[in-house]
Amino acid sequence: MSAESWAVGFLGAGQMATALAEAWCRTGCVDRHCSCAWDVQAAARERFCLRTGLRTVGSNQEVAAQCRMLVIAVKPSDVAAVLEEIRPVLRQDHLVVSVAAGVRLQTLRQGLGGHNRLVRVMPNTACLVGGGASALSVSTDVTPAEADTVEALFRAVGYVCRVPEELLDAVTGLSGSGPAFVALVLEALADAGVLCGLPRHLALELAAHTLIGTARLVLEGSKHPAQVKDAVASPGGTTIAGLHVLEKAGVRGALQEAVWAATRRARELAGDSPSAHRPATT
Repeated sequence: MSAESWAVGFLGAGQMATALAEAWCRTGCVDRHCSCAWDVQAAARERFCLRTGLRTVGSNQEVAAQCRMLVIAVKPSDVAAVLEEIRPVLRQDHLVVSVAAGVRLQTLRQGLGGHNRLVRVMPNTACLVGGGASALSVSTDVTPAEADTVEALFRAVGYVCRVPEELLDAVTGLSGSGPAFVALVLEALADAGVLCGLPRHLALELAAHTLIGTARLVLEGSKHPAQVKDAVASPGGTTIAGLHVLEKAGVRGALQEAVWAATRRARELAGDSPSAHRPATT
């Protein structure tokens, strides 16, 4: 089943839904004539229409009545209400895709009265510019062709992989929360450039391109981060002096703890006991 055969309905029309719809329309992945959205916020509906060219309708039930793939793109605290609203009109052929962080497949299944054609996706905010990192898990009633379709859709906004659902909290902690951690590092590097005399705009551009280029060395140049580091750090040079300061300050460990804290919080929000998942230490 090709992505083009799907009418996609967005339950929620905020930033993530708009970014996804915009990319999917631009790449011809969805049926522009039948796809639609609903959001309780009029401003969100207006922005969605202006940016995507798709229409909005009068309720989530109307979206479900008109579309076969339903993308749940509301805050996690609003998911239960959305599930309750669409449950009476849900058909057997509906494929439900949720991008709500921390909402388990089991929660979706229960909220939809046992409907088990479900895909849970953890995207990140970089999807807004087509540079996202997404991971997805599928329920047992989703066919391989349908899973391929969802994967192809999210590939239109960046990198995508499939993982067992039990790993999605770790994905949330790493790539879901990661843009905030990287932005903090980026801001700190730019501030340091200003401290050393660079104009603000130039310091920020240099720092941002440094992060982009380093990531490309890892992804496209097949370099391990340690290889990149060692190639720059010549004996007795400037880089090794800076690395010494970072290691003394515990930057490596702090970033690891940040990812773990975000992962633990994702498990707490989903109702799990985070202590049961504490990583082993040596």
